Amino acid sequence: MTVTWSSARASETIRHHAAIQICIIIIIIIIIITLAYLCYCEQRELQCWHRALYKKEMAEESSTISHLSVAMTSKEIDKTQTADEYSMMSSFSIGYEFYMQLAVVFIGIIGTAGNGLILYALFASKQHKKHLLIVNQNALDLFASFFLSVTYVVQMFNIRLSGELGYWLCITLLSEILIWVGTNGSMINLALITIDRYLMVVHPVLSKKWLRPWVIYSAVALAWFLAILYNTVYVLYSTEVIDGYCHSYVITDDAANMAVIITYILFYYFIILVIFIFCYWYIVLAIRRQAKVMASHNAAGPRNASQAQSVKIQNNVIKTMILVSALYAIAWMPFNIYYLLATAELLPYLSFFDSRYYALTLIAFLYTSTNPFIYATKFNPVKKILVKMIPCKKTAVQPTDGSVTTGTRTIDKRTGDQRY
Repeated sequence: MTVTWSSARASETIRHHAAIQICIIIIIIIIIITLAYLCYCEQRELQCWHRALYKKEMAEESSTISHLSVAMTSKEIDKTQTADEYSMMSSFSIGYEFYMQLAVVFIGIIGTAGNGLILYALFASKQHKKHLLIVNQNALDLFASFFLSVTYVVQMFNIRLSGELGYWLCITLLSEILIWVGTNGSMINLALITIDRYLMVVHPVLSKKWLRPWVIYSAVALAWFLAILYNTVYVLYSTEVIDGYCHSYVITDDAANMAVIITYILFYYFIILVIFIFCYWYIVLAIRRQAKVMASHNAAGPRNASQAQSVKIQNNVIKTMILVSALYAIAWMPFNIYYLLATAELLPYLSFFDSRYYALTLIAFLYTSTNPFIYATKFNPVKKILVKMIPCKKTAVQPTDGSVTTGTRTIDKRTGDQRY
C-alpha cells in the first residue's frame, strides 16, 4: 500500500511539473514569435518609408533639371508610385492589425472562461474564505479579461461618436478604462498577496496579530479602490471625442505626460517587482530553515499528519504565487517598454493603433489567461473540483468474488473492507 501510494504521488508530482513547464515553454515561444513579428513589421515599415522618401528626393532632383512638362509628368508618376507604396504599407498594416485584434479578443475569452472556472472551483471546494486574496485575484483577472474582449470587439466596428451618449461611451468603454481597472487592481492585489505570504511565513507571530479578517477585507477593497481612482482621474483628465472618435490617455503637456508615464511604470511594475523579489527571497530562506527543523524533528519522532498537511498546502500556495509573479515580470516587461517609447515619442513611428501594440497587449494579457491553468495544476483543492467536472470517468471493474475494484483499491461489498 505504501509503495503504491508513494509511486502515485510521485507520478502526480511529475505530471504537475510537466504541465507547468509546458505552460512556461508555450508562453516563451509565443513571446519570441511575437517579438520576431514586431521586428519584421518594423523593418517592412521602414523599407516602405525609405522607398517613399527616395522617390520623393529623385522627383525633386529631376524637377530642377528637366523641362516643366517633363517635370510635371514625372511628378504625377511619382505621386502614383508613392501612393501605391503608402497603400501597400497601409493595407499590410491594417490586415495584420485586424488579426492581432482578433487574437486579443480570443485571449480575453480564454481568460474570462478560465478565471470563471477557477472562481467556481474555489467556492465549490470551500477555499474562498481561506484564500480571499486569491479569490479577489481571479475576480480582477476575470473582470479585466471580460472587458478586454468586449472593448476590442466594439473598437473593431469604428463607431463614430456624437453627443452626450457618444462621450459617455468613449469614457466608460472605448477609453479601455474598465480593462485597466481590472488589470491595475490585479497588479496591486498580487503585491498584497505577496506581502500576506511574507508575513505568514517570515513573521508568523506578527501575522496572527495583524492579519485579522477586517485587514484582509480592507486589502481586497484597497486593490479595487486604487485601480478605480487612478484610472478614473486619468481618463476624465485625458479623454475627449475628436471628429467622432475617442482619444483617451492623451496629455498635451509634455512634462505632465512624462511624469504620468514614469509614475505608472514605477508603481505598477518596478515597485511591485521589488516587492516580489524581496518578499519571496525571504520566504524561500524561511522555508529552508523550517525544512531543516522538520528534518531534525522527524529524526526524533513521527510528525503530526495534520500539521504536515497544513505545511504542505502553505508551501504549495507559495510556489504557485512565485510562479505567477515570475510570469507577471516576463509578460508585462515588453508592454511597459513600448508604452514608455510610444507615449514619450522617443520613437515617433510607434503608436497605440498598430499591430505592434496589439501584439504586446496579447503577450501581457496572456499572463492573465495563463494564471487559471497555474492554479488548476498547483492548487490541490481547486484541482480536485476540476477533475470531478471532467465527464469521462473510469468505470468500476466488477470481479467475480463480490467485490468492486476501483484503481488500486478493492472494496468488498459484503464486509465493506478495503484491500490494496
